[in-house]
Amino acid sequence: MQRRQFVHSVAAGSALGSLGLLSGCATPGGSSGPHVVVIGGGYGGATAAKYLRMFSEGKVRVTLVEPNASFVSCPISNLVIGGVKQMSDITVPYDNLEQRHGVRIVRDRATAIDPDKRVVKLAGGSELSYDRLIVSPGIDFMWETLPGMAKPGAQDKVLHAWKAGPQTVALRKQLEAMPDGGVYALSIPLMPYRCPPGPYERACIVAHYFKKAKPKSKVIVFDANDDVTSKPALFKKAWDEHYKGILEYRPKHRVVDVDAATNTLKFEFNDDFKGDVLNVLPNMRAGDIAAQAGLATANKRWCDVDFLTFESKAVKNVHVLGDAIQIAPAMPKSGHMANQHGKTCAAAIVNLLMGKEPPATPLYANTCYSFVTDEDVVHVASVHRYDPEKKTMLPVPGSGGLSARASELEGRYALAWARNIWADMLA
Repeated sequence: MQRRQFVHSVAAGSALGSLGLLSGCATPGGSSGPHVVVIGGGYGGATAAKYLRMFSEGKVRVTLVEPNASFVSCPISNLVIGGVKQMSDITVPYDNLEQRHGVRIVRDRATAIDPDKRVVKLAGGSELSYDRLIVSPGIDFMWETLPGMAKPGAQDKVLHAWKAGPQTVALRKQLEAMPDGGVYALSIPLMPYRCPPGPYERACIVAHYFKKAKPKSKVIVFDANDDVTSKPALFKKAWDEHYKGILEYRPKHRVVDVDAATNTLKFEFNDDFKGDVLNVLPNMRAGDIAAQAGLATANKRWCDVDFLTFESKAVKNVHVLGDAIQIAPAMPKSGHMANQHGKTCAAAIVNLLMGKEPPATPLYANTCYSFVTDEDVVHVASVHRYDPEKKTMLPVPGSGGLSARASELEGRYALAWARNIWADMLA
């Protein structure tokens, strides 16, 4: 089997076959059986909700708390910003979770967690009791590190577009309105942040748009890190081959403030820079509900978890998934990884509710595809196995790897990956 085939097969089946999953996992009580509440319907939460129902053969009641009617994918959203795709291409309704799998969906926002009473409080005023709680809140931003962004209107003008949705569309409109000859400036925070290759992909896709529609314009990438944090050789090759004279990369440029009124970036050690369109990715941390509930114990930013169950190390009976967690070695904050978290956590919770030990040897994979043109794509892949001595997930030696080069064939793989993982979560 070729490495690519191996990685893809592990990605599709690892959290199912290699977790030692449950046969006949009947929990007494049927509709009155144990209740799991899931906060957040992203790659981690939606997956966990679906697989809790599947792994328990419908014996565990599941309520998903999600304010949005449809899932909108961050992966592939850069293509919307570049005008290659539309929002409808990255939007999938939650209907099947309810209609096919019996997940109760509550269109509301969780505002507080009472772990002693095992209650989730909602913005609408109601409460949900739980036996186990899954928190999959994604990321929120550390705006306090950019004081100028607290001024009225600043966050409506200087966008991050790092949560797919209205800002994805708004950033696209800013680029369309920018005059030919203008400058789009993208700032990248220090690691860790959601989706390590995502900013460099965005730079490529915006440069591709300029090359076709605004050839006098420039993309300037200001990176707080010392170098490109993911697939550096592949991205730099793409920049040299496709975007010479259009895209400029400047490492070691840490943004410490933004003047939205004048579209000016202010750096720790470098001169101020004024652009036509600023796209600022702030420092990131676990989503607000996790921080408020005392789950973010790692540098007050990320949530420490037991990697066998994803149970919080700070709060019992509460499990945390996805980008919000303090990652294991070489584990990226990615949609694919959150999907694997969701399956691992679902299997563990079903066993725990049955009074059994969680599966002892989880194995899961990650693949991150990045578009460097509207069709050509590169990828990085990895496989991770639980180490019982170190009590963490570690990369499997010799697994995974990088693309040899960008190709249109990988572009087809990337779009197929998106369709397949959305179906895995939501179909």
